[in-house]
Amino acid sequence: MRTVVLAGGVGGGRFARAVVESIPPADVTVIGNVGDDLEVLGVHVSPDLDSILYALAGLNDEERGWGRADETWNALDTVSALGGETWFRLGDRDIGLHLVRTEALRAGRALSDVTAELARALGVESAILPATDDVLRTWIDTEAGTFSLEEWFVARGHRDEVDAVRFEGAQAARPAPGVLEAIAAVELLLVAPSNPFVSIGPILAVAEIRAALERRRVPAVAVSPLIGGRAVKGPADGMLARLAGGTSPAHVAGCYRGLVDTLVFDEADEGGADAVAELGVRPVVTRTLMRDEDARRRLMESVLEAAGAFA
Repeated sequence: MRTVVLAGGVGGGRFARAVVESIPPADVTVIGNVGDDLEVLGVHVSPDLDSILYALAGLNDEERGWGRADETWNALDTVSALGGETWFRLGDRDIGLHLVRTEALRAGRALSDVTAELARALGVESAILPATDDVLRTWIDTEAGTFSLEEWFVARGHRDEVDAVRFEGAQAARPAPGVLEAIAAVELLLVAPSNPFVSIGPILAVAEIRAALERRRVPAVAVSPLIGGRAVKGPADGMLARLAGGTSPAHVAGCYRGLVDTLVFDEADEGGADAVAELGVRPVVTRTLMRDEDARRRLMESVLEAAGAFA
């Protein structure tokens, strides 16, 4: 089954892994967020693409939730001793990947080309595509000022309440090569349990991608990132409460109005099913916490069953 997954962040990486455990990896294309890409200590970092890449390669740190497993921090320790910036933690293994990417980008290669090469080198069979090769960056407006996504999220610990989220460069951004083709050929569209505003939002900010999803003729299923109205990790619940007016399944579904047919959400939020249905979105209640392989399998069984109802 040709499947496209929109994903970003830790939840996106874990869900992408769940997908390829249930669907042949070669049939899966993951479209990743680039809104939080940044330069750190002279290297280009693509945090969400890397979370997806490491998860699909089996290299992600499950305990920490981000970065590579069996990481060491010698380079960063030296940076700290020399007075350099260490607010964005780059491990030694991680830096190796960023060096290769940065060199390729400075040589004029596109991010999509470099990402595909990295995926092949790490044995990933699925296609990982950045939403765009153009510069698209997420900015967070708060009472304390305006910050880049990672500065707000990491350096400031996402403690500032968000007044607005903006995507600089979105108007001019074009989908990366292969993105529209993958959506056009797809049999199933999935939206990962990622933050709707800062992980999925930048993907949807690329007008041609949103338009392609709006005219889809195949099932589209989103998975809520909340359990009991709370985020498993990160600020999604706070952002939904402030920007969408609440943290119910209906508030999550509202973020994807016109883009999905079904919302899968946790049994802890079962009481919100009727409100989701009132939006014209089919509610599917299951256990969504992806704590291990069995849990991922159960979630994907529910997702695929939901998709089959529209096939």
